[in-house]
Amino acid sequence: MSTQMKRLAAPRSWPLKRKITVWVTKQSPGPHAVEKSMPAAIVLRDMLKVCDTAKEAKRIIGNREILIDGRPLRSHKHPIGFMDVLSIPKMKKNYRMLLTDKGKLTLIEISESEAKWKLCRLQNKTSVRDGKFQLNMHDGRNIVLDKNKYNTGDVLKIELKDQKIDSLYPLAPGSLAMIVEGPHAGQTAVIAEYVETRSSSPNVVKFEDGTETVKGNVFVIGVKTSAIKLPEGGIL
Repeated sequence: MSTQMKRLAAPRSWPLKRKITVWVTKQSPGPHAVEKSMPAAIVLRDMLKVCDTAKEAKRIIGNREILIDGRPLRSHKHPIGFMDVLSIPKMKKNYRMLLTDKGKLTLIEISESEAKWKLCRLQNKTSVRDGKFQLNMHDGRNIVLDKNKYNTGDVLKIELKDQKIDSLYPLAPGSLAMIVEGPHAGQTAVIAEYVETRSSSPNVVKFEDGTETVKGNVFVIGVKTSAIKLPEGGIL
């Protein structure tokens, strides 16, 4: 696997100018797909503009001045992805990574209280020892529970400090969701119907505005209204 990436080959979800330089930092393997995340060095330099060069970004990260989901960032190639919370304690700034209505990754400034939690989509469930269940979330985290009471596709509001589940936003009619992949990426709409197919084809989600997409492209962000601050003029 190549450790380099040309700017022209960077995912279209990355809000980068394409012809400034030939090469761009490539993220290391992590919990997020390449199209849904950006390496930390690019986020600091090109999106937040807290430094001018990748070398300066490495120094900032090396000094443990950047937190991701409340934990110190260790690598300049670490992928910062959808719904991740980025904090800069020295500047007293906090941001959440989201998508614009054009499908571009963007950082939305949030308050300190909002930075203490994040929304995580339940990707899979597995049974573990002692009759317990492990929830596998979209950002790579795992939560072990005594009871199996959540469904894949549901979104959980999780306290970052202790991984406590605070709220449930189900993949069901009436919930507000953001489409995270496909031609409608970044758009939000209220779910009208969730159609389960009895075949190998993926389940389909239909929205009140007439849009429809497969289950894997849908990320619930609230019931009726959004639980998070949505992009209006995010950091591009």
